Amino acid sequence: MSTRLIDSHCHLDRLDLAPYADGINDVLEQAAVQGVSDVLCVCINWENFPAVLALAQQHEHVYATVGVHPNDHEGHEPTIEELVAAAKQPKVLGIGETGLDYFRSEGDLTWQHDRFRRHIQAARAVGKPLIVHSRDAQDDTIRLLREEGADMVGGIMHCFVDDWRTAQQALELGFYISFSGIITFNNAVQVREVAARVPSDRLLVETDAPYLAPMPHRGKPNYPAYVRHVAERLASVRGTTLDEIAELTSANFRRLFRLA
Repeated sequence: MSTRLIDSHCHLDRLDLAPYADGINDVLEQAAVQGVSDVLCVCINWENFPAVLALAQQHEHVYATVGVHPNDHEGHEPTIEELVAAAKQPKVLGIGETGLDYFRSEGDLTWQHDRFRRHIQAARAVGKPLIVHSRDAQDDTIRLLREEGADMVGGIMHCFVDDWRTAQQALELGFYISFSGIITFNNAVQVREVAARVPSDRLLVETDAPYLAPMPHRGKPNYPAYVRHVAERLASVRGTTLDEIAELTSANFRRLFRLA
């Protein structure tokens, strides 16, 4: 298959492997059959980082990140120095998943802001991009990125669902905009409107597997192979072909993370 897609955000360590006799190997083979050449396995808490890193080290076409999700409450809170040391491990491409989430967290969220700032500072210290989660927190997300100089490293606005104004501000800070299976949902009109306007050199596609499976798998477990559905819908929205979307999003991923 000539199509070569990259799933720029998934959680291989959290997949339901019950349908796959050979576990992750089968998942990655299924993805390859659908034209997916590489995946970025994104860490969401400190305790899971060893498992995420092991997956990247064991599989040639899997990469990792290190970070603590904004909604994680119970695990270790890594210092800037710990994040930097982890990010220097081979095959660790960036810092995250980090950011702000006002949908699931309420009350005084100073702790969430502080965590986000530490992750941005770690990314700057190690010189690697950020993977940013933002939900119902657009203005504060952009404000903290600006205040902490995130434009020095850039990164990805993961699973983008905000408006064009927010996308523009992120683009001005050097960030890439990544679209998930949400782009295939019938009610995701705003997401598709933004997807049609993002510059070609800043587009990415992802699954966020095992979450947010695209149509026609909505409501079921998600897998990296399904990023093809995301790319197909993105191609339709932009009036182009799947192969064109695959070529440009894969090139964008490799440029952002400085991969050959």
